[in-house]
Order: sequence, then structure tokens, then C-alpha cells
Amino acid sequence: MSETDSGGNDDPETTTLTLRVTEQFLKDVDAAWKEEGYTSRSEFLRHAIRDAVEHPGASRAMLADIAASEYAMRKGEGETYGRDEVVAMIDDDE
Repeated sequence: MSETDSGGNDDPETTTLTLRVTEQFLKDVDAAWKEEGYTSRSEFLRHAIRDAVEHPGASRAMLADIAASEYAMRKGEGETYGRDEVVAMIDDDE
């Protein structure tokens, strides 16, 4: 990923990043941001990057578990967890 100029963006606080990905991965990203209700690919990627920076202790395995739980809940098959239970899971994973 390389940093480039602001690309004409009116906000002096932002910068444009260039990212190389495969066409298939880009299709997956586009499907994900649309399915999740984001207004743009950029908004989706900003949130994903922010989550990675703000929650570096979140392992890929833990995120996969969360995604699987979310999927099960949407199908009416999952269970919910309270805040304390989630914090304990994060602490155990670190």
C-alpha cells in the first residue's frame, strides 16, 4: 500500500492510499460493503482499517468466531453474549 497525494479531496485532514488486490478479492470486498450497508467501498475499508488499528488484540480466529456467531444468529440458531462475556473472550485470546 502506498501513500499518495490527497487526489483532489477537499478535506485537508485526509490522504488517499493506493492498495493492490486481486480482482476476486475486490469483488468480495464490494459484496461485503454492499451487504453490510456501507455507502461506499472507502467507508467500509476505513472502518476495517480503524478496527484493525484500534483492536490489535483481535485475532483472526476470534474474528472468524464472531463472524460465524453473527451468521448463526441471523439464521436464528445463535446465542447472545453480554459485554462481560465478550471482554473475557478477548482477554483469554490475548
